[in-house]
Amino acid sequence: MKQQTNVKQIARQRIQILFEQAKKVARADPKLAALYVLSARKIAMAAKTWLPLEFRRETCKECNALFVHGVNCRVRIKQKREPHVVVTCLNCGNQTRMQLREKKEQKQLGQVNNQNETSR
Repeated sequence: MKQQTNVKQIARQRIQILFEQAKKVARADPKLAALYVLSARKIAMAAKTWLPLEFRRETCKECNALFVHGVNCRVRIKQKREPHVVVTCLNCGNQTRMQLREKKEQKQLGQVNNQNETSR
């Protein structure tokens, strides 16, 4: 068990370093930045861990491009159904939607769990 956590810690550190490098070269060499992102994803898969949320939101899932707002992505806020942000990659056209609010079901589920904990 100790060894697994050690592997995941090393993987997280490497992912952090790769994303820092990708951010540094994103404007000058977007293809190199995409390679850094791809390497970080492969490390995460090998270590059986998730990429941190902030990194998932900064990259395109299709072409691994690191988003530079106004250069290779377009960000729009939509109000239909549930308010959400739509990020469009201008390299491949892939759209990513991110919710702005928690879903009602998740909120209600969380409230029920809190009531059960307090009643004990």
